[in-house]
Amino acid sequence: MSAVVAGVGRQLSELGEASEIVFMRPLYASLVGHAVRKLTGHYLEGETAERKAFGMLAGRPTETGIEVGAVFPLISNLRHDQRHRDGMDDVVDAFAIPSETPNEQRGWVADPRELMAIERACDASGWVLFGNYHTHRVPWPDDPVRDRCTELDRMLAGGSGQWTLILSVVDLHRPTLRAYFEGDNRRRAPIRVVPELPPGPRLMT
Repeated sequence: MSAVVAGVGRQLSELGEASEIVFMRPLYASLVGHAVRKLTGHYLEGETAERKAFGMLAGRPTETGIEVGAVFPLISNLRHDQRHRDGMDDVVDAFAIPSETPNEQRGWVADPRELMAIERACDASGWVLFGNYHTHRVPWPDDPVRDRCTELDRMLAGGSGQWTLILSVVDLHRPTLRAYFEGDNRRRAPIRVVPELPPGPRLMT
């Protein structure tokens, strides 16, 4: 095993210890744009027509965290396919908190063909598939911002070895993005977007 491979292996084993997740601003805009497009009803050809966005994240471990290299929006939700529906219904009914969205419309099952294409892209670019993201849009009394993982999120992410990013779009004009390892709200990493924007102009009073 080369020193480079050994070093990468150590970094991969420590993904859960990342102290930050860094997005280049265009990639951050791509993630948010995916959510805005779905929530406003603008769907791609062949895309599951739902007001929610799910996707995968790839990048490279660094000394202190993870640098995002690519955002992969997921297009097809197999949640409504008969082969997956009953199993997901059982999970949602057992762990989901009642909300505005009916249980039978909650959850996402990725198309294996999409995941295979994403893995090939990662292999070609030397990226690690380190995480996933999805939107929360309905405020709850005890979580009005909806920027934390739910019990359902934690159950689905447990043992995955991935970061779950929650994009809160309760206020579509002020989306917030938070990262939690394996859906555990106690294991959060800050998200940094670069380059940072310069301070806005001050109003003269």
